[in-house]
Formats: sequence, structure tokens, C-alpha cells
Amino acid sequence: MLKAIIQSMRPKQWVKNVFILAALVFDRQLTNWSATLTTLIGVFIFCMLSSAVYLINDVFDKKADQSHPTKKERPIASGRLPTNVAIPVAVLVVVGSLYGAFRLSTSFGVISAVYFVLNLAYSFKLKHIPLIDVMVIAAGFVLRVAAGVSLIQVERFSPWLYICTSLLALFIGLGKRRAEIICLSDNATQHRKVLDGYSLEFLDQLITIVSGTSIMAYSLYTFSAPNLPENNTMMLTIPFVLYGLFRYLYLIKVRKSGGAPEDLVLSDRPLQVCILLWGLSVIVIFYWAKIIALF
Repeated sequence: MLKAIIQSMRPKQWVKNVFILAALVFDRQLTNWSATLTTLIGVFIFCMLSSAVYLINDVFDKKADQSHPTKKERPIASGRLPTNVAIPVAVLVVVGSLYGAFRLSTSFGVISAVYFVLNLAYSFKLKHIPLIDVMVIAAGFVLRVAAGVSLIQVERFSPWLYICTSLLALFIGLGKRRAEIICLSDNATQHRKVLDGYSLEFLDQLITIVSGTSIMAYSLYTFSAPNLPENNTMMLTIPFVLYGLFRYLYLIKVRKSGGAPEDLVLSDRPLQVCILLWGLSVIVIFYWAKIIALF
């Protein structure tokens, strides 16, 4: 039973909460141990909140998941985790998480509550409305970034990062919808009603628009944000972003993957290397003086 509960909480999805660290890293407070500890606690709270949402979502999507080729194996859909156990666990996790969130800070607590309510609305209604569904997904990532900002005293965090986060989330969300249409074929709308409002041609057009805008927005950030190094070295990270987007497009259009973006991030080695190199380059650019001081 415990294994089924943990599986239903989808630990793989916790990788999304890395966006909470954005404020800490980009405001150059990674060496501020107090701010780092507070942010990590915030990440844990969001992991628990998102897991509670997944439990609730799986309870209400039980019938639809049973007709899905892979989701039918989920604990709740397969019957390994009874709904009369999943719901109390979800309620307990939500209450504990929100209590911890408000103890950290009032603003973080409010953002956490908004995140939870938005995800509930998504599970019950918004995920069935074309375009609104992927925009809500993007809003969830922006709230993660905002949550990280609320946890520390930021001085150099650029609003450009909110735009880049929104576009990246839209890009991934649209790619996921495309992969679902291909994977489910004629049964797509039976599993997810919102897919009736999409077509491959329409999604490809949206993906083209969002991917191009993402590249432009990130490029503008690297030399327009006032908090970056004056020598414009942040522009050196643009090739990693380009490759990352191109690799993801390759995976969803050539490999026909993308139904579970977190699986791609955790399994595709070239994409992992790209993300790692981008992260290392950002840290070196922002913390070069402190790194040199260590030696």
C-alpha cells in the first residue's frame, strides 16, 4: 500500500519544482546558506502539494486512465490503491504542506495556495478547454518561479525569466498534447476530451510560434537584463538553449516521444548533457569570482 501511495505521488514529476531554485541561482544567492535552505524547504513543500494534486487527479480520472495504454497501470486506475485511501492521504498532505508554506512566509503560503487551487481547477474543469489547458500548465511553472522569489530577498532577479519560463512551459505542454494525439490515435478524445480541440497541424503551428519566441526571449534576456555581467558572457549559454529546444523537437516529431516530458528529461542522455552544460555555464558566469576565490 505504501509503495502504491508513493508511486501515485509521482516522484518523477518533482523535477518540475527545480524552477523554484531560479530566484536563488539567478539572484546570485547560491552561496547564501540561509536562503538556500529556505528555498530547498520550499521545493519540498511544492513537491508535496503537486503530489497531492496527482492523487486527487488520478481519483477523478480513474475511468479515463483505465482506457489508456500506459496510465491503466497506475495504482489507482489498476485498483492497487483504493480511492478511500488515496483521498485522505491527499487531504493530509495538502493541510501539512500549506501549514508549512505559511510558516515559511505569508507570500509563499499565498502562492502555494493559489498553485493548489489552480491545479484543482485544472483537474476538474480547465484541462478540458483547448488552449486554456496548456496556459494553465505554463501558469503553474510561473508560480513556481514566483514562489522561489517570495522565499528570499531578491536584488538582481530579472522579470525576463518569467517570460522565458512561460514560453518554455507552453512549448513542453504543446509537445505533450502532440505526443498524446499520436500515441492514442483514434482513442485520443476518449481518454482526454481536450484533444478533440487540437489537430497535429494546429499544434505544429503553435509549437513553431512558441519555440521561435522562446529563442528570441531568452536571447534578449542574455544581453538586456540589467543584472547580468557587463561583458555579455551570458550570451554564451544561447547555443545550449537552442540545442535543448531542437533536441526536444526531434524527440516529439521524429522519435514520437513527449507524452511524459519528465521521462524525456530523466532518460534522454543528450538532453541531460545539454541541461547540465547550460546549468554549469550559468553558475560559472554568475559565480566566477567566488569560484576563483576558492582556489
